[in-house]
Amino acid sequence: MVKPGQPRPRRPQGRWSPVQLSPVVLTVVIAGLAYATPPDMAFSRILPAAPALAAAMWPVLPTVLLGTVCFLLMIGLSLVFPGLGAWYTVAGIVAVTVAAAYGSHVRLQREQSLFQVRLVADAAQQVVLSPMPRRFGAVEIESLYLAAAAEARIGGDFYEVADTPYGVRLLIGDVRGKGLPAVGTAAAVVNSFREAAYDEPDLAGIARRLEASSTRYNAAFPPDDLAERFSTAVLVEIPHDDRKLRILNCGHPPPLLRGRDGLRVLSPTDPAPLLNLAGLIGDCYSTDTFTFTPEDQLLLYTDGVTEARDRNGDFFPLTDWMRHQTPKRPRELLDALHRDLVTHTSTGLDDDIAALAVRLRGAP
Repeated sequence: MVKPGQPRPRRPQGRWSPVQLSPVVLTVVIAGLAYATPPDMAFSRILPAAPALAAAMWPVLPTVLLGTVCFLLMIGLSLVFPGLGAWYTVAGIVAVTVAAAYGSHVRLQREQSLFQVRLVADAAQQVVLSPMPRRFGAVEIESLYLAAAAEARIGGDFYEVADTPYGVRLLIGDVRGKGLPAVGTAAAVVNSFREAAYDEPDLAGIARRLEASSTRYNAAFPPDDLAERFSTAVLVEIPHDDRKLRILNCGHPPPLLRGRDGLRVLSPTDPAPLLNLAGLIGDCYSTDTFTFTPEDQLLLYTDGVTEARDRNGDFFPLTDWMRHQTPKRPRELLDALHRDLVTHTSTGLDDDIAALAVRLRGAP
């Protein structure tokens, strides 16, 4: 039930679609056939199918009204064709209408429950993936997020951007797993970044803060499960007064940089440990520096992009795809990526997908 003050599910406004009108069409067709054909063909016996179909898409009251119409039509047929034996069909219409009304009620209750779950997921998503400005001075940034758990509309991929005194800093990462169980870890990492990005003078300090937050959050879980609870992440810094990119990679897929000289895969010289694993393999963090000139396109992404498969099991060729892209605005680049991913994975996504497109305009 919907409590006072709670939002209600949105219902379609305006005219009904042809699919929603199909129970009415079915009723008219059956009634027409029953009147126009000989009684021994007994098309009237399938009239109970109309309220049964209505239960799948209509509320309770319209379903009952349609069942009543079918009931009256059957009474009329029994008067036109006295030997039709209509009373068995009338009893069937009554029984099916009652069952259809109950089925419609149960369906609406489930839709309401799903609506409430989506409200919670949307609230959680606002915590992990808050809306970001599209411009930070000369830096233009756009984002793309697709969750594999479509019912919840949220997953374990995360990103964040902050305009700090040290430059524009970006974070993108992926928590092992997907759906709501991964949201807690993602929220812990993102919230830590939102604070550390303004306090730490270098990316290594931010990475240590993210590691500490991830470790504290996962300490609540059984010790034998800790090795399975880790996150990959990439930290990027674009200084305000220098045409450089500083990147610290914690086991994440390397960013792609498309410039005038072609495409570069920004692989780390010395990969940093994954978040929540530094205690096992050490906390050595190194930062790589790359040239970033105006109109260059930087693409940050999660492994859901490169591991998206088609019907034949082939991965999405992101590097080749990026190499053939013409210079575009970040929004146009991500729209093209979204479209081509959907075309490539015609059977649906197996993993969450997040991406950030960055372009430097004019003087930094």
